[in-house]
Amino acid sequence: MRTITETIKHLLIINVIFFVASVSLGDVVYDLFALHYPFSPKFQIWQPLTHMFMHGDIGHIFFNMFGLYMFGTPIEQMWGRKKFIFFYLSTGFGAAAFQLLLYYFQINQVSNVLLAEGLTGNQITAFFQTSDLPYDIVERIGREKLLSGLSAFNGVMVGASGALYGILVAFAFLFPNARLMLLFPPIPVKAKILVPVLILSDLFFGFTSYSIGPIAHFAHVGGAITGLVMLWYWKKNQFNNNRLN
Repeated sequence: MRTITETIKHLLIINVIFFVASVSLGDVVYDLFALHYPFSPKFQIWQPLTHMFMHGDIGHIFFNMFGLYMFGTPIEQMWGRKKFIFFYLSTGFGAAAFQLLLYYFQINQVSNVLLAEGLTGNQITAFFQTSDLPYDIVERIGREKLLSGLSAFNGVMVGASGALYGILVAFAFLFPNARLMLLFPPIPVKAKILVPVLILSDLFFGFTSYSIGPIAHFAHVGGAITGLVMLWYWKKNQFNNNRLN
């Protein structure tokens, strides 16, 4: 059992505190600290940060925290506290931005259709907030298309998964030949192979309807891309590992 580092320990504690609060207090915690679409009435400026510490259920937080411990610990030991925190938060923000950008395109697509139907900007805003439209407009546009926009506008993002994917990319970058044991089937796979497969899987599930549960696959991809860009930039500019320590 590897020794847990200070930052990882503190992140685990913060996540557990948020999870206990959400279980104890219910929706009010999600309304305040989960990430809502920026034009939603429930959006708050701190949510891009706090959503990283929110989780939906015990399985969600367990696997994210286990992954953070397993892969984050050796990275913090190599990089130091400040650089690790900077990377972790940056990939979490990148994941959120990527998913919100997807939401924007989905909402904008529906908004343009409603504009073509003659609705005003205020009426469109009211639709996204109340889900209320005249029956004839619903029939012409189609419920499925309208629901895609409503789901995006009312979408709620929680979890450390986006930041964790950035950590996974960093682990594969720093320890490419480390062997990771799969659960099903129980065989070892090198990090440089497994991590790209995970990212490609998220791309596949993100673009298809085969997703298992309400998973923000594009947030995973966004965290991975943000991490990869940061690692590439640091390597290209010969980033001093101790500069942020």
